[in-house]
Amino acid sequence: MTEQPFNPQLRAARFLPRTIITARTLPTLRLLTKLTGSARRPDAQIVSVDTDVSVHVFRPASARPRTPALLWIHGGGMVLGDAAQDSRFCRRVAEQLDIVVVSVEYRLAPEHPFPTPLEDCYTALRWLARQADVDPARIAVGGASAGGGLAAALALLAKERGEIRPVLQLLSYPMLDDRTTIRTDIDPRSLRVWSPHSNRFGWRAYVGPATADGSVPPLAAPARYEDLSGLPPAWIGVGTNDLFHDEDVTYARRLQQVGVDCTLHVVPGAYHNFDSIEPKTALSRAFVEAQTTALDEALNGG
Repeated sequence: MTEQPFNPQLRAARFLPRTIITARTLPTLRLLTKLTGSARRPDAQIVSVDTDVSVHVFRPASARPRTPALLWIHGGGMVLGDAAQDSRFCRRVAEQLDIVVVSVEYRLAPEHPFPTPLEDCYTALRWLARQADVDPARIAVGGASAGGGLAAALALLAKERGEIRPVLQLLSYPMLDDRTTIRTDIDPRSLRVWSPHSNRFGWRAYVGPATADGSVPPLAAPARYEDLSGLPPAWIGVGTNDLFHDEDVTYARRLQQVGVDCTLHVVPGAYHNFDSIEPKTALSRAFVEAQTTALDEALNGG
């Protein structure tokens, strides 16, 4: 990955740090997340699925029988974040597409490494599929960053277990490949928010002592999974100035090569999580519109 200019619409790029999440900053960031949590869940119904997993449920104002649904998985490098952080996105999608949106509160690494976060997401998916007002044949899974990686892994796990078949993987700049941590050709000057240093910390927290020696389970890092055939259609969006650009493009091409319908949406000059940090730009609005269109087509037929 070589240095590329930031898109001129993304003016905050000049001021954003390259690294935010580290072992040193994590306790403070978690405290801030906890303190602001109540303000970020304006109207979600919070449901305990079991003793370890809860979900935030957003239902549309106009109820209909057998409603399509999206299971959304928040980002945070596997070590940070909560189900409330994407509440505005979840509420908007629920109302705009007239669907149920559920954001899962999964346990975080390093206290809870793989496979606990993935199993928590699967628990939430099974719960969602059993709800009386939800059509189990029209459920999408999605997420951003680490949540996108978990959504991709969840689609693989669902294929293995054969209980639920999602109709779409909605993956925003997903964290898919731990082997990116050993690359030496990445120029950090082109990155913002999520750096190689943060990436190494996040992956080590999630997979434990295993690194890139081949012992990382494929379900922990979906890019390691050999057979991607039979997966649901996918939408993958990523910027060219995102650390995950190369691994996301490679994953999209692998899906396409085995016959999985995959739309790859690459945003020139965009950094990681740009659509949340600078949501009012035309670039971000187009990114979100592309997400929403893909979701609408999968769940409502367009």
